Amino acid sequence: MILIRGAGDIASGIAVRLFRCGFTLAMTDLAKPTSIRRTVCFSEAILHGTCTVEDIAAERAETKADADQIWARGHIPVFTDDEGTDLSLLRPDAVVDARLAKVKVNLDTSITDAPIVVAVGPGFTAGQDCHAVVETQRGHYLGRAIYTGAAAPNTGVPGNIGGYTVERIIRAPKAGIFHPLRAIGDQVKANEIVAYVGDMPVTCLIGGTLRGILPDGIRVHEGMKSGDVDPRCQPDHCRCASDKALSVGGGVLEALLHFGYRE
Repeated sequence: MILIRGAGDIASGIAVRLFRCGFTLAMTDLAKPTSIRRTVCFSEAILHGTCTVEDIAAERAETKADADQIWARGHIPVFTDDEGTDLSLLRPDAVVDARLAKVKVNLDTSITDAPIVVAVGPGFTAGQDCHAVVETQRGHYLGRAIYTGAAAPNTGVPGNIGGYTVERIIRAPKAGIFHPLRAIGDQVKANEIVAYVGDMPVTCLIGGTLRGILPDGIRVHEGMKSGDVDPRCQPDHCRCASDKALSVGGGVLEALLHFGYRE
């Protein structure tokens, strides 16, 4: 069994790849997930009990017995993984850390967490924190499995989509409680108000399809990523894993097989 830590859009793209290859999976995320692209995130199972991404179903789980029943139904169990959560009873054969903390140092993943440990993105060193790292930075090396060394450091600049980078991102103007006005898949215009934090409006910088937005009631901090506008205006993109997520998933699959993982 493979335990994927994280159930946001990149982690969910990894899960889609591995599930379709026939692997048994479990996933984790925060009790109050902050996923943006919620229509393609298995973290939604924590909030709603169940969810479906690309015809793959997931269910919230609290115990190993829950997971056994969910696996029997052919679905993916998703656990909460807040501080202090004990998931040792799952005894995974492999762990994939896909939480994408985007920091310079590893938070808490250890190469001894499972027989095979794969980490995604910056903050990890293969051979020290994990057995392999998978590159998440868009460009020539996206999705490459790294067996010695680390992934590229976080640049702080979102990937270029349709000619836009930082302009795509909707950020909270101040700390407070987030209240969206628009839904994922809606068409929005530049400078349109799409949400409020308290009494302060949240606007988008460009027009396009609202590809992601935080759910109602999430506490945000100033500058926190709260939404994502896709200038390509393809609503179907809101309902399937991205090219980046699937590429990273391919790198994870390679690393697992490289180290001899078998179901």
